[in-house]
Amino acid sequence: MNISLKISDNEFMASKKNEKRFEGKGRVGSRQLLLQVLYQHQKNDDDTETLMTQSSNLKEYKRIDQDYFMTLLEGIISSKESIEQSIQPQLDRPMDQIDSIEKAILWIAVYEINNMDIPHSVVINEAIELAKSFGAETSFQYINAVLDSYCQKIKNS
Repeated sequence: MNISLKISDNEFMASKKNEKRFEGKGRVGSRQLLLQVLYQHQKNDDDTETLMTQSSNLKEYKRIDQDYFMTLLEGIISSKESIEQSIQPQLDRPMDQIDSIEKAILWIAVYEINNMDIPHSVVINEAIELAKSFGAETSFQYINAVLDSYCQKIKNS
């Protein structure tokens, strides 16, 4: 017995919108690809060279800001322990209990805040967009709260 449910075009479009896709170009695309690569790094413990080789073979790699991607990848992999130590006071649980996607987003954002000449509000907004696209339903709220608190700490020190 084959049962098919008719859904409206709006419902179909809404379900398509929620699919996790790589769509970005430039720095936005660099962050999107980097998020996926850092997720892989957490699962497989691949080194920077392996991650870079695999990334450069993807068709999406041609559309991104490759220098920016490389700078972030190398910087984050080499300093993730210090990134985690610096953000830990803003977390409500140990870093090893943070979801892998959220952790990767935090690594990217904290690295950009600490090492790149980008306004903090832009970094936070980009992190929120990553969380909305790739994270759990409410992870963008958590990312926003943690990064806002982190930036306030920096501002006050």
